[in-house]
Amino acid sequence: MKNLEREILEKAKSWLSTSFDEKTRNQVQHLLDYEPEELTESFYKNLEFGTGGLRGIMGVGTNRMNKYTVGMATQGLANYLIKTYPKDELIKVVIGYDSRNNSLYFAEIAADVLSANGCKVYLFEDLRPTPEISFAIRHLNCHSGIIITASHNPKEYNGYKAYWNDGAQLIPPHDKNVVEEASKIFDIAQVKFKGKKERIEILGEEIDNAYLKEIKGLSLSPEAIKAHHDIKIVYTPLHGTGAIMVPRCLKEFGFTNISSVEEQSVPDGNFPTVKSPNPEESAALKMAIDKAIKIDASLVMATDPDADRVGIAVRNHQGEFVLVNGNQTACLLTYYLLKKWEENKKLTGKEYIVKTIVTSELMKDIAIKFNVEYFDVLTGFKWIADVIRKNEEIKTFIGGGEESYGYMIGDFIRDKDAVSACAMIAEIAAWAAKKSKTIYDILIDIAVEFGLYKESLISIVRKGKTGAEEIQQMMANFRNYPPEKINGSRVILIKDYELQKEFDLSGNSMKQIDLPKSNVLQFFTEDGSKISVRPSGTEPKIKFYFSVMEQLYSADEYDELDQELGLKINNIIADLKLI
Repeated sequence: MKNLEREILEKAKSWLSTSFDEKTRNQVQHLLDYEPEELTESFYKNLEFGTGGLRGIMGVGTNRMNKYTVGMATQGLANYLIKTYPKDELIKVVIGYDSRNNSLYFAEIAADVLSANGCKVYLFEDLRPTPEISFAIRHLNCHSGIIITASHNPKEYNGYKAYWNDGAQLIPPHDKNVVEEASKIFDIAQVKFKGKKERIEILGEEIDNAYLKEIKGLSLSPEAIKAHHDIKIVYTPLHGTGAIMVPRCLKEFGFTNISSVEEQSVPDGNFPTVKSPNPEESAALKMAIDKAIKIDASLVMATDPDADRVGIAVRNHQGEFVLVNGNQTACLLTYYLLKKWEENKKLTGKEYIVKTIVTSELMKDIAIKFNVEYFDVLTGFKWIADVIRKNEEIKTFIGGGEESYGYMIGDFIRDKDAVSACAMIAEIAAWAAKKSKTIYDILIDIAVEFGLYKESLISIVRKGKTGAEEIQQMMANFRNYPPEKINGSRVILIKDYELQKEFDLSGNSMKQIDLPKSNVLQFFTEDGSKISVRPSGTEPKIKFYFSVMEQLYSADEYDELDQELGLKINNIIADLKLI
């Protein structure tokens, strides 16, 4: 512990050198003099690339998002790009940013560092959705890309996602190599902060137009939209970048009755109308639902600040708005896409979908029904993009999704995309209306056909250094002392993605898991329950995913069975002593 304290002090004092600006030096000195706990949190480690890139609280220190950590990460990226590509090749990088505080500032720092290293930089003129940056990388034939965003995190956070030339977030070996290059920077003077403005080109509407043209090409039911173009939709960008593109995309699809939540349509990194700008949380949709009730709308959609996730609410049979969770939306999209591809005679036997290991097994069941191949991957759309990369020009990717409200349709974007997802969800509403149904009816139809799956998630937050240690201990306990029964049902299968092993307890056998290592555990029980345990790669929390399923024989029994499955999940949570 004393060695760690000494290391923290040495790191902090190094930030008092004249290589750092006066404001930073004063803030570090204040921490040294008056705030030892905050000093520890700010310097006890370096920010690292997780499943969603670099992400942290804004402030001074090696474990914070600031000019210098952004500069070092970008210098590391520049060094790796220069090593990777021939010296005679002009390296091109796209940079975008969202509505968070300091996002433009960090984007300009990244642009300066890259241009100072001889790179050609494309910087968006204003905030743009994360998926548009992924699109722009491939559209402009760039080698890499950066988006400054902390996705749906609270306002004190910001982040830095790095992309490779296929428009996907970094995966091994690239992520590790960038981190390794950044770790070689022992002196901030090694970072080239003085940019070359002539190497920075500002991007505008031409990329927007190209991006929206590709999304419009995804439409599968234009006749349904034409017949029901005036369905009432309420949309909120939650003070983020969705305000730039989602309403325009919906209009280009043909929808004519879109109402935005005005108070939340103004980009604002303080997110003044919500506690958290996370569409996974019901409170984030409250203002939109209130407006939908007022104007008698049938569909509510909310995107997070960088518009890569979308949450929706629809009316049930009593006319009340109910939230549709990420698993349900992923399965709804999968069902619609495969059904329409089949109806439109587009299926050739070479198509596939991709889901993450913690996402509903219903996606797999739907794929099997339509004779479409499916892949399971680790959490994070970079792994979905990896499957696309490996199957390029061999097979056709239809769509993919994960339970955390992220979806990807088509392969021209290599990250989750709430802009195209909003358009497709609205199209499903029109398609259902043409059948005299609602999205809620379609969800019940799917449950009757495939069984009623119910999923839930709880996150246990443990902040700071001690919290990280506690999360590590929780994982160690589950790994070393796995439960024999969960809610009275025997555990028959354990998947340990860290060990890359699958243990069949009923057959007393073991086989390898052909996925990269990841600190995830899954327990499958005799009654069909699935429990996944995973520390977040970008936030100070450990996540528990629950999935239960029973056959639904009649639409009339939906509500009753849904309640029973909810109680079953509560019993599992209680049995595991998580709350």
